[in-house]
Amino acid sequence: MPSGNVLGSSGAGLLREHLIARTLVELADTLVDDFDLTDFLHMLVEHSVDLLGVTAAGVLLGDQRGGVRMAAASSERAEILEVFAAETDGGPCVECLRTGQPITSTNLAADTQRWPRYVTAAQECGFTAVHAIPMRLRREVIGVLSLLNTHTHGLEQTTSDLGQALADVATIGILQQRSIKHSQELTEQLQTALNTRVIIEQAKGMLAASRTHTTPEQAFTALRGYARAHHIKLTTLAQDIVDGNANRDTILDHNT
Repeated sequence: MPSGNVLGSSGAGLLREHLIARTLVELADTLVDDFDLTDFLHMLVEHSVDLLGVTAAGVLLGDQRGGVRMAAASSERAEILEVFAAETDGGPCVECLRTGQPITSTNLAADTQRWPRYVTAAQECGFTAVHAIPMRLRREVIGVLSLLNTHTHGLEQTTSDLGQALADVATIGILQQRSIKHSQELTEQLQTALNTRVIIEQAKGMLAASRTHTTPEQAFTALRGYARAHHIKLTTLAQDIVDGNANRDTILDHNT
């Protein structure tokens, strides 16, 4: 019996190592012709939740005008909080983006004086702890990976290190695009990712509204799954939905 437990634990460890390796490979693979930054960032936050054991994750990017924009989130609540942080230009995640240093709050209630508006918004969204990881290469900081929890505790050092590794690989992958294309083109691509979020949100809302009991998260899952299965860019499919050129039922039925 003990040997069976050992084998089970060993098997789980090997599975996790395989998932980590596969994730790092996926994040590093940005040389494809149809590279889609929006889909890439959503993959980053989803893998972060799966591998790091956090409740939710999000990505904030610095835009070309020095502002901060929400670029991806793993849940509706995380998206609301990330948008609030970007719009109010405050909180641990924005501070992380500005300084390029990781920032952790294991109990946001204890940091109310430091980030009063952010803490209130986080609590309303159900989050009580945050770990902000800079997306940087040397001195260049392009964004921040936000790890959110609904219970007050910090991340183990190995988990924190893995989170930084995911952010680093994603950052290198994005910046690699700049070395292939012109720097201005990458800036425009980052800006496009921020702008197209509005179109994706509209498409997600239209899908959810077209069928009873369909949540925005379920609508996004169907939207993304259909786009991948049919080799269509996520932003292209979202625009087709908004323009009325896509069959919503067909998209919603894809994963059923």
